[in-house]
Amino acid sequence: MYLRGIKSYFAFSAEQRTGIVILFTIIIILQSVYFFVDFNTTQSVSPNKKKWLAMQSKIDSLKELNPKYIVKIYPFNPNFITDYKGYKLGMSVLEIDRLLDYRKENKYVNSAKEFQSVTQISDSLLNAIAPYFKFPDWVKNKMNNKGYVKYENKAFAKKEKVALIDINLATQEDLIKIYGIGEVISLRILKLKESLGGFVSMEQMNDVWGLSPEVVESLNSHFKVYALPLLHKIDINNASLKEISQFSYFRYALAKEIVTYRSMNGDIKNVEDLIKIKGFPVEKANIIALYLDFN
Repeated sequence: MYLRGIKSYFAFSAEQRTGIVILFTIIIILQSVYFFVDFNTTQSVSPNKKKWLAMQSKIDSLKELNPKYIVKIYPFNPNFITDYKGYKLGMSVLEIDRLLDYRKENKYVNSAKEFQSVTQISDSLLNAIAPYFKFPDWVKNKMNNKGYVKYENKAFAKKEKVALIDINLATQEDLIKIYGIGEVISLRILKLKESLGGFVSMEQMNDVWGLSPEVVESLNSHFKVYALPLLHKIDINNASLKEISQFSYFRYALAKEIVTYRSMNGDIKNVEDLIKIKGFPVEKANIIALYLDFN
């Protein structure tokens, strides 16, 4: 009788047996997923970050072996801190990433205060590394001379006049006197002038690679074009593809478009015809036209 009573507990209908099988199947599947699947989140890491992370444990072990271990710091430009360099300085990954994201926008920090504002590093870390910051000379000169034209005596300030020099007669020494222009950029300006045969407008300073708007403004306050230079103009209707492509404002692709337009439409008569050409820099049309001969 007793066994019959126990057996009654294990008597299931067909539907109940099906439900039990499904329940056990679900339990087995969940246990298998939990056992075999890794739920740890993975993040993609750049090759450079992998490199310095791999070195991190080695550096930490060296520090433990030598409690007096001190990282020697040399003067550096904080705009070009790498992941590994930032780690050695004591910056966190988040602080380094803030700087790298800022630099991806083609922006630069020009002071220790601005560096802290971007990276959000602590005051103690800033005080430790800021003495080693090395900014370009033109940045330091700009900071030192900030407010230079603000005189207490207005009458005296009006007497201060800058004698403008013709940009086409300027020497390298004249150009280097402008804050933000060194030997390399001054030579770049002179090389462009030589390739063009002379400047026809101070707007062409914007075409010199490496000049910031502030430096261009300073150039405009010290130089000007007094008279148009004697130019060897390009015969736009007869010059070869090679001759046209050698002009500083034209590249091979644009020179090819000019020759194609010329062959299909006849002579290019004026600026209005030029701006119809595909890829032509419309904003520079009036300056470029001064270097061309339409006859």
